[in-house]
Amino acid sequence: MKALILAGGMGTRLRPLTFSTPKPLLPLLDRPMVMHIIDSLPKEVDTVVLAVSYMKDQLEEYFRRNDCGRRVVLVNEDEPLGTGGAIRNVRQHLDDTFFCFNGDIISSLDLRDLLSFHKRHGGIGTLSLWEVPDPSAFGVVGLDWDRIIDFQEKPAPGTAISNLINAGVYVFQPELLDHIPSGVVSLERQVFPKILEKRMHGYRFKGYWVDCGTPESYLRAQSELLEHGRSLSAANMQEVKVVGQNYLDRADLKGCVIGPHVCALPGSSVADGSAVERSVLMEGAAIGRGCKVRNCLLGPGAKVDDGESVHDKVLAHIQ
Repeated sequence: MKALILAGGMGTRLRPLTFSTPKPLLPLLDRPMVMHIIDSLPKEVDTVVLAVSYMKDQLEEYFRRNDCGRRVVLVNEDEPLGTGGAIRNVRQHLDDTFFCFNGDIISSLDLRDLLSFHKRHGGIGTLSLWEVPDPSAFGVVGLDWDRIIDFQEKPAPGTAISNLINAGVYVFQPELLDHIPSGVVSLERQVFPKILEKRMHGYRFKGYWVDCGTPESYLRAQSELLEHGRSLSAANMQEVKVVGQNYLDRADLKGCVIGPHVCALPGSSVADGSAVERSVLMEGAAIGRGCKVRNCLLGPGAKVDDGESVHDKVLAHIQ
């Protein structure tokens, strides 16, 4: 069985981090974002197809150096094709039932159960669904029991047909490819509404779900992972107060307050008198003395100078 990950975006909302690193390789705790998807796949998935474009060379190099236990195939888009066009572009690799993922989704979805649901219900595809209080920023799905009967893309506030949104994880039959025209195609707007008669079903799940394409949602994904058992304390710590759940991996921490929800990766450091919460310190990031850092993403080698207070920022080392 194959899994397709749509990973061709430029990650513009996470700049400047994505000026030097493609979004799928940005770290979420102990591994790149894309590996959270790959590691969650059921064992019957033996091939992962990545639809890529931006910084393809870095992605190729990563998978050359790291064995993820499955065959990985990267297929390039010469120009942006939209979600539907990206699937059509890799059609030569999709000859049976396949998973499909938006590449920046982090969730508690049980993929094995999703696949079993799809096999029981049949039809051309199954969409994972997540309930939100306000669906106006999302693609909304209307259900009749488990059968999808309507789609509504980003409805005006108060006009949504339900509170169930498309969660960006699917199981499809290869027949889907027959309904995707050439060119730039939106799966959500141009394909789904036209294949309702082919029987599409919705799979609702609980737990957590984050589309981590912005700094705020990236940090929220990290918090969810930490609160669901991914914490670690393997740092070099001297007189450090640690608050809540954190991921501290071979960081150099001295006389500071850390947490909650801090990820400090190897080679990062926090000096005396500083307080850091709900932030990411990537490899080599350094926070000086007497600093306050909250809700920040610090890229590799980024620095916060002594005495600075930094909130809600994305910082990258400029070479």
